[in-house]
Amino acid sequence: MKVKFITTMLLSLSFLAITGCNNDRNPADLTQSKGSRELDLFVATDLHYLNPDLHDNGQAFQDYIKNGDSKLLNYSDQLADSFVNDVIHAKPDVVILSGDLTNNGEKKSHLELANKLKRIEDAGTSVYVIPGNHDILNPWARSFKTDGQYVTDYITPKEFTSIYENFGYEEAISRDPDSLSYIAQISDDLWLLMLDTSKYDNNVIMKIPQTDGEVSKETLAWIETNSQLAKDKNANIITVMHHNLIDHSDISSAGFTLNNADEVLDVLVKSNLSLVLSGHIHIQDIQSEQNVYDIATSAFTVYPHQYGVLHYSPDEAAVEYQTKQVDVEKWSAEVGINNQDLLHFNSYAKDFFYEDSYRKAYKALGDQGYTEAEKTEMAKSMAELNLLYFSGNASKIGESIKNSEGVELWKKANSQFLKSYVLSMLNSDKENTQLKLSLDPSN
Repeated sequence: MKVKFITTMLLSLSFLAITGCNNDRNPADLTQSKGSRELDLFVATDLHYLNPDLHDNGQAFQDYIKNGDSKLLNYSDQLADSFVNDVIHAKPDVVILSGDLTNNGEKKSHLELANKLKRIEDAGTSVYVIPGNHDILNPWARSFKTDGQYVTDYITPKEFTSIYENFGYEEAISRDPDSLSYIAQISDDLWLLMLDTSKYDNNVIMKIPQTDGEVSKETLAWIETNSQLAKDKNANIITVMHHNLIDHSDISSAGFTLNNADEVLDVLVKSNLSLVLSGHIHIQDIQSEQNVYDIATSAFTVYPHQYGVLHYSPDEAAVEYQTKQVDVEKWSAEVGINNQDLLHFNSYAKDFFYEDSYRKAYKALGDQGYTEAEKTEMAKSMAELNLLYFSGNASKIGESIKNSEGVELWKKANSQFLKSYVLSMLNSDKENTQLKLSLDPSN
């Protein structure tokens, strides 16, 4: 009897462990109608939020920004507050954050960002998050003081789901046992497939955050199962991931596009899923393949500091997407900020990005034999192109830039990455800031 009792207990515990990992809600929960209605959703990515307690704006921090990738980390707190303010004023139904929530996964940054997201939920908007490659087990988590960088605490996957339990994980109707992916039901006919595509398990051993991403075979099977469930419930799905499903650059896709993008695309096509919201590459770009669209919203912490606005129409099962710049100037005026950078943020941010692009291009030209005047013209044209390219407005590149002395010099330049980059921007002539599509590609 004692052996039988122990065996029964072990089987019961095993069952609880399995169902606990899967964390699926009771299917009966799906019978509790959320209605079918028009919905407004905001999507932001790559906030790279840094808790201001982790820096003193000193020399080490300024050097870090100068040597970085044009992120306005010195104002990441104000940018986040401005976004919260935009959301509270606009009152969308949903806010989606598709990874790289923090600069380098600092625990203090995660905790403070969660406090800001709570203000959004308290105002009546639901928030859903997934991690990016910077967010979990990141050995590069640092604080900055005077002229030094100092190691600070990072977080584990378990801590991530704990900190953000109220922003997707607690209300998920299904959680993937193999990753931090989950399904959220927004309404009866609109679900979010929130995919954790980051690879962070070996970060600490390698002492570097892994930038590439992929979706495991187990997670792909989980996607197929839940896609069928959505189909049975007549629900449409928007897929969200940090890494890109489709290449968004002719010259730089490794580490940005999923390692197994073809496999993932096949599953999405078979599951009749037509829209992916991604980030990671920092530029604003829209690409499609096999009737699946991948909208890479530009990094929130990089010029032009924008996010995506989506409107869902249930009658058409369609989504309209467009970009919107965060209104830092409005927030600054409302809270009584005296900082001129923030009161005139649009021009400040544009100038910062232009000057950063110019400086890096000028430096890269180095001792290639150009005169100072030629390097100046080449750096100017690259910076002007970069402003339009990052914002998704490369289609607005005018003849004055195309026919400029700087561009002509780039065309004749020796083969190098920057030349390829400039030419690729010149060839990016399609609309990347708005899109309307059906969530049912068979329509």
